[in-house]
Amino acid sequence: MRIGMRLLLGYFLIVAVAAWFVLSIFLKEIKPGVRRATEGTLVDTATLLAQFARADIISGNPQRGQLAQAFAQLRNYRVHANISGIAKRRNEYHVYLTDAKGIVLFDSAGVAVGKDYSRWNDVLLTLRGQYGARSTRSNPDDDASSVMYVAAPVRDGAQLLGVLSVGKANSTMVPVIRRSEHRILWAGAALLGIALLIGLGFVLWINRSVGRLVRYADSVTAGDAQPLPAMNSTELRKLAQALESMRLRLEGKRYIEHYAHALTHELKSPLAAIRGAAEILRECPPAEVVQRFSTNILQQNARMQRLIDNLLRQATLENRPEIQRQPVSLLPLITSLCDSRAVQAQGKRLTFDAAAFDGISVRADALLLEQALANLLDNALDFTPLGGEVRLEVSQAADEVIFTVLDSGSGIPDYALPHIFDRFYSLPRSNGEKSSGLGLAFVQEVARLHQGGITLTPRPEGGVCAQLTVKK
Repeated sequence: MRIGMRLLLGYFLIVAVAAWFVLSIFLKEIKPGVRRATEGTLVDTATLLAQFARADIISGNPQRGQLAQAFAQLRNYRVHANISGIAKRRNEYHVYLTDAKGIVLFDSAGVAVGKDYSRWNDVLLTLRGQYGARSTRSNPDDDASSVMYVAAPVRDGAQLLGVLSVGKANSTMVPVIRRSEHRILWAGAALLGIALLIGLGFVLWINRSVGRLVRYADSVTAGDAQPLPAMNSTELRKLAQALESMRLRLEGKRYIEHYAHALTHELKSPLAAIRGAAEILRECPPAEVVQRFSTNILQQNARMQRLIDNLLRQATLENRPEIQRQPVSLLPLITSLCDSRAVQAQGKRLTFDAAAFDGISVRADALLLEQALANLLDNALDFTPLGGEVRLEVSQAADEVIFTVLDSGSGIPDYALPHIFDRFYSLPRSNGEKSSGLGLAFVQEVARLHQGGITLTPRPEGGVCAQLTVKK
């Protein structure tokens, strides 16, 4: 399982457990909370009605007193109330009044008058001067039929005249309790959904950041190192910097090993030629032989010197993090390049020209850009046979200048395309010789420093199309 999915599951489980714990407490507190609130309302109601019941008891005819008249009218009154979506259509109180001995004098339901309620807790405790309340099932087998009663003393001064008890069926609280439970459950589900979305966003952010580091590491492995990605987290930033430090150390080591191996390989051939010529010269051969092998030694020495110079130039270029770019007019630069190679083109009877580019300029390092274009032109001239064609075109796009060198040479074999920009990799020229293999690597570094690119594409009609792009 991916680390992002593990983080998401762990986060979601923590939120789910916390939500379950909180919701269970809320759900357990809803019913007693509603009942406590209802009991408090019953206490207030009983205390208020007890003041009216005092006059009814003193009058000696409570069945025709104020309470009896009020409840007689209340039976015909229809309530039309909508309490947060809960419809209320009738009065739900049950009220009865007892004398000081607990005998029922008035019952709003009209069924308990004359009965002895002195042993019910609401009446008994109130007659003793305590807080009286009880909950009784109207149907002993049905817990939902329970009714909550709260009593208040009826006094005339210090004299206890009786007890007024107000009851309300617990079933009337069920809609409120269920509605509260549903709302809490929906809120819990919404909380889990929001938590899941937040966790998903967090995981996507983690996966995106880690993915950028993975792509960076893959590019390093492929030898096409991309810029170090910017991280928004301190820990990920430290990880990215550690990867970059490791890359630099590995590349430095690999760079030295590669250059040492390549230099050894490239110097082996001229050294062998020099050694062979020296051994022949030690035998004091005729003058013409001495002349020929002395010339060979000088040629091989010049070859090694060019190789070393190219290596030093390449190493210097690769170690430059940036360059100083200044406006460069391309007309004199291209003209100079073409004029310096006109003799070579004439010697091979090549058609060598450049497209119109007057007025185009670019911000660049003039020397590096000239050397890169010179390498591309030299390659085209070297790999184009007698009577061929070499053409240089310059164009511009929105934010870049494009240099295109076209030739009609032998082209690039398919097997060589993946390695054409590798250092020291080269193909035989039209005359059978091989170059140092550093020219295109140099052009690639120049393109990188100018925030551009270099591509070599075989032409369908034969030859190669080399395109160097440079940011304006």
